[in-house]
Amino acid sequence: MCGIVGYIGPREATPIILEGLQRLEYRGYDSAGLAIINNRNEIEIRRDAGKLSNLRQRVAEAPTNGHIGIGHTRWATHGPPTAYNAHPHRAKDGRIVVVQNGIVENFLPLREELMSQGYEFASDTDTEVIVQLIHREFTQTEDLEEAVRRALSLLHGPSAVVVLSTYEPDRLIAAR
Repeated sequence: MCGIVGYIGPREATPIILEGLQRLEYRGYDSAGLAIINNRNEIEIRRDAGKLSNLRQRVAEAPTNGHIGIGHTRWATHGPPTAYNAHPHRAKDGRIVVVQNGIVENFLPLREELMSQGYEFASDTDTEVIVQLIHREFTQTEDLEEAVRRALSLLHGPSAVVVLSTYEPDRLIAAR
């Protein structure tokens, strides 16, 4: 079980996302993270293992500014509770990030397939497989919503995701 939050609006996203994560912390104590699209149209990620207070400290040390973002609290299923397994996870090109609640039962064969296509992985999570699948499908379609739809159709098991991308910096895509 994990907690997912997203925000698009006129206010600074980071404090709103942190407040949302505070309300959802009971859904995952293993790690927490957030991703914000900054004013230069770059995705900034802050994440850490442990309780939300660790993420708050990381954000205090390296603030983020932007008006759209996503956040996540994690209860580890695939991969140990470490900072590198904390969500959000970033795609190969760095322009797409994903948070997920669920379990991808077929993530190992999908991961092997992606690795044979040149994709590299920085975590042990099933969620990183999702973001790399979305990237692969996006390179074929150049339509982010269709790429998400195609990627999710390949997954076995229950998943809810929120996708943030600089390809469409004024939009979040949520799917289940």
